[in-house]
Amino acid sequence: MADHTSKEVKDVSLDGTLPHQISSPDYKDSSRTMQKPFVNEHGVVIGDSYYNSEDSPLNQWSTDTDPSVMAGDGWVHPTNDIGWNTTENRELLEDVPPNRARFKHPTLDVSKGKD
Repeated sequence: MADHTSKEVKDVSLDGTLPHQISSPDYKDSSRTMQKPFVNEHGVVIGDSYYNSEDSPLNQWSTDTDPSVMAGDGWVHPTNDIGWNTTENRELLEDVPPNRARFKHPTLDVSKGKD
């Protein structure tokens, strides 16, 4: 595994928000704190909102690429992710306890149109 610790990671937040996202989550009054982007084990910066990296498997894709290489927590940022634009996750930021079961669908993108 290559050493990716020297890669520069810029903080894209401003005053507890992500102003480049429409309807961005607001962490200012939440008990949760916004986290900075990180470099995953593949050398890809996660959470910088650019969604493009020369080290990303997407930029080196071929018919021989196993899609599972992009699965797992190393590809999801805990506070700068499209999922925070959903009503349920916004309520978590406002410390509203969930009053229903979490919805997950195995084949449909339930976040479509939320960004």
